Amino acid sequence: MLKEFKTFLMRGNVLDLAVGVIIGGAFGAITTSLVDDIISPVLGIFTGQVNFGALTFELGLPMFDTKAVITYGNFLNALINFLIMSFVVFLIVKAVNKMMSMGKKEEAAADPTTKECPYCFSEININATRCPHCTSELEEKK
Repeated sequence: MLKEFKTFLMRGNVLDLAVGVIIGGAFGAITTSLVDDIISPVLGIFTGQVNFGALTFELGLPMFDTKAVITYGNFLNALINFLIMSFVVFLIVKAVNKMMSMGKKEEAAADPTTKECPYCFSEININATRCPHCTSELEEKK
């Protein structure tokens, strides 16, 4: 069982997934910093707020003397973060697909192995001299 587990771990898919998760976590931190430290302050110039995380509003009922604070600014930061990350992943996948297709050669079309009977229009072997469906005699290959 230990040998099977080692084989499982050493397969390329598991290692690729592990590397992807580690790099994805690091990339997530970079993207979060980009949104919080660069994009939010620039967009804050237009909204009057420097930090979107500070955007909130309160909900409450006067009879219960409790309030709920909704921090929709954090949601805006997370949304911008998601859009940037998904766009970058899209660009990476597009670049990888383009690189993979550059190495592939187009395969030549294979010679046909069947033909159509001129009498019953059934598909038959290309070397057939008589149709197995309608028993018509066919012209021989020249």
